[in-house]
Amino acid sequence: MPQLSKRISTLNGDGSDGWGVFYKARALKAEGRDILELTIGEHDIGTDQAILDEMHRAASAGHTGYAMVPGVDALRDRIASRVSNRTGVATTRDNVLVTPGGQAALFSAHMAVLAPGETGLFIDPYYATYPGTIRAASGIPHAIATRAEDAFLPSFDQIDGAARDTNARSLLVNTPNNPTGTLYGAETLDGIARAAAANDLWVISDEVYDTQVWEGAHVSPRALPGMADRTMVVGSMSKSHAMTGSRIGWIVAPEEAVSRLIDLATATTYGVPGYIQDGALFALEQGDAVEAHVAEPFRRRRALVLDRLARQSVVTAIPSRGAMYLMLDIRKTGLDGETFAYRLLDAHRIAVMPGESFGAAAAGHVRVALTVADDRLSHAIDTLCGFAADLSEARVASGTMA
Repeated sequence: MPQLSKRISTLNGDGSDGWGVFYKARALKAEGRDILELTIGEHDIGTDQAILDEMHRAASAGHTGYAMVPGVDALRDRIASRVSNRTGVATTRDNVLVTPGGQAALFSAHMAVLAPGETGLFIDPYYATYPGTIRAASGIPHAIATRAEDAFLPSFDQIDGAARDTNARSLLVNTPNNPTGTLYGAETLDGIARAAAANDLWVISDEVYDTQVWEGAHVSPRALPGMADRTMVVGSMSKSHAMTGSRIGWIVAPEEAVSRLIDLATATTYGVPGYIQDGALFALEQGDAVEAHVAEPFRRRRALVLDRLARQSVVTAIPSRGAMYLMLDIRKTGLDGETFAYRLLDAHRIAVMPGESFGAAAAGHVRVALTVADDRLSHAIDTLCGFAADLSEARVASGTMA
């Protein structure tokens, strides 16, 4: 066959997406093995039946044809109102484009701000699709490595230095953060804003976990002085309303940018099915209580895991203030995250994500998703800690401890 384009054949960079443990766990599960999965951010409650009923009603009523490409006006208005109320930044439907999930929003945003060959910055550790998304937009991804000792928070100097060294055009940030669970506070956000202004960067702010905040408060970079005109916010119904499979999200951006993004949507997705948009509108109209209900299991399970970790000293958690994950430091075992995850899966049929799946900065860590019932999660964490303790003791006994 004719040769494929360089763009699509190099999306994964080195050819690996780092998700081998996840794929192996799913293969074992398909064979009938009992695998305890703490891998992906998939709610265990599913989408609320009332939302599904509204989708069914809308589809049966005929909202199955072409929907408006920018999104149904009522939904765009509702998203704009939600953003205005939560951030204090005036937002109208002209600032909103409805997209087929947050991932489509991430791709569209980078298409809008990067010319071919221009550099897009992102923070390491990172959500696994970030570098491939930038490559898909014909950009050059550049990771800014952070440190576990700093709770994986980026500094002004790191961002400013990377922007100057690469002549970058954009910076992708994510708070609350997947995979680390960190929440960007005032100092971090100030550094992002100052670096963006100093280097004329677009900031693409992935805020899909904005309803999952356990300590402190979520602040959008778009709400900072002077940032509304250089920020694109990515939002989604996936995490806030357990609607992962519905593929419904949005971009909030300056009006001119949204008008150009509509052109892109016309040439690619051609919008989102109307009955799904009606379901999303219904879900948002139920108010904050529904979002709090969806988030509550993760708040409870985070506390449960931290309590169990406090009973031992081999495995420690990166300070987690948001999102449905915990990043665990397993470096006392002497193993990297990938080796530890494979061995844990083989020995105990428990699947976790290696830190290395999310970038080099998270080497020696594993991410656990708080997405199974409390009793199963407790068992998994106790087993993981016991497994890590055995490895650490063996390391000490062999004299290989640094």
